[in-house]
Amino acid sequence: MSGKIIFFEDRDFQGRSFECVGDCSEIASHLSQCSSCRVESGTFMVYDQPNFKGLQYLLTRGEYPDYQSSIGFNDCIQSCRIVPVHKGPFKVRIYERPNFEGQMHEVTDDCNSIQDNYHMSSMQSCNVMDGYWLMFEQPNYEGRMFYLKPGEYRNLREITSNDMKFNSIRRIRES
Repeated sequence: MSGKIIFFEDRDFQGRSFECVGDCSEIASHLSQCSSCRVESGTFMVYDQPNFKGLQYLLTRGEYPDYQSSIGFNDCIQSCRIVPVHKGPFKVRIYERPNFEGQMHEVTDDCNSIQDNYHMSSMQSCNVMDGYWLMFEQPNYEGRMFYLKPGEYRNLREITSNDMKFNSIRRIRES
C-alpha cells in the first residue's frame, strides 16, 4: 500500500499542512481544521468523522482546493484510509436480505442499477470475495457512498448507521 495525501487547514492549499502516507483515524490531532487537500499518489477514502465513520468519499490523485463544495461534506475531513491497489479479479456476492438470505447474485463488474439488473428490491448483505468496492445510495453511482473491502457484511443497514439503501456498486480500480 502506497499513497500520499496532504491536508491543509485553509482553502486553496494554504495554512498549516499535514502529510499522510497511510490510514489516519484522527486528523484533528494534527490540524485544527481541514479545508483543502491534495492527493499526490494512491486512492483514499475520507470520512467526516474520526475513526473512519460518518459520510465517506473516494479521493483519487488530484487537487481539492475547496473539497467541501466539490464532495458535499458539511464539515471537515476527520479521518482517512488508503485504498489498496487490487490487480486481480473482482467478485462480490450481494443478497436481498440480511445474513446472506434471499435472492443472491454474484457481481464481477460495475452495476449501475441493482434493481434493474438483478430485480432485487434491496441489497441488505454482501460478501466481498475479491477487490475493493464502492456501494452507492442511488443508481448510476450517485448519492452517498460506502467503502467495502474483502469480508462479510451480514447487515448493511447496521454498519451504515443511517438505513441507507444501495442501488449501484462499482469496483475501485487503480486511478
